[in-house]
Amino acid sequence: MTVSTQKTVLILGANSDVAKAAILQYIATGFRVIAASRSVQELETFVKHHAIPADRIEVLFFDAVAFDSHETFYERLSVKPHIVVYAAGFLKNNEEALHDWESSFRMMKVHYCGAVSILNIVAKDSSNTNLERIVGLSSLSGVRGRKSNFIYGSTKAAFTQYLAGMRQYLFGRGVAVNVIVAGYIRSKMTAGLDLPESLMLEPEFIARSVVQPGNSFIIVPGFKWKIIYHILRLLPEQLVARLP
Repeated sequence: MTVSTQKTVLILGANSDVAKAAILQYIATGFRVIAASRSVQELETFVKHHAIPADRIEVLFFDAVAFDSHETFYERLSVKPHIVVYAAGFLKNNEEALHDWESSFRMMKVHYCGAVSILNIVAKDSSNTNLERIVGLSSLSGVRGRKSNFIYGSTKAAFTQYLAGMRQYLFGRGVAVNVIVAGYIRSKMTAGLDLPESLMLEPEFIARSVVQPGNSFIIVPGFKWKIIYHILRLLPEQLVARLP
């Protein structure tokens, strides 16, 4: 398969554990990957470790919060993508974020402002007839406001709602939009957190939903988390208030 006949996926925030797992799965299914992240050196080490051929992957620098650079980044892509995945993430615990505005603001910028900035550019480019799908990695933390993570959760809720509108906006062009509403993921971002082992999901498992999302807008990986998702949506507010 030559590069000219391969479909291309652009992964933004490609150094996350889920994104790296998705890279390998996209490569295995025949895609060419543009992996974009601030952590270029780490990505290059990852590519070398997995012996990914140079004609199957391109590593670029991308900073989700450097909004002024996004237009130039997109215009300089070697090929306009068929699929765009937004997987950039940043997490601070709620108490720290509550008392440190910079931590709160960075979560807002990474999860929402940065996504809107770059994905608006992608969506506006009607000349990109390649574009088939946009996938965003969100969180169950954004389903209902809870006292233990309402700052992080609010940024993910905003991102999910943005993608919901984007799905409608792009419908006429035949571009699908999906959001992965994930539970607890075993990753470097959650390392050190006291999370229930029985609910932890592996990055490779989440990545399968990223690579093969299907037609539904909201995808909740894992049957336990599907149950939790529906309970959270339907739970009366007075009971949500008692949750941690």
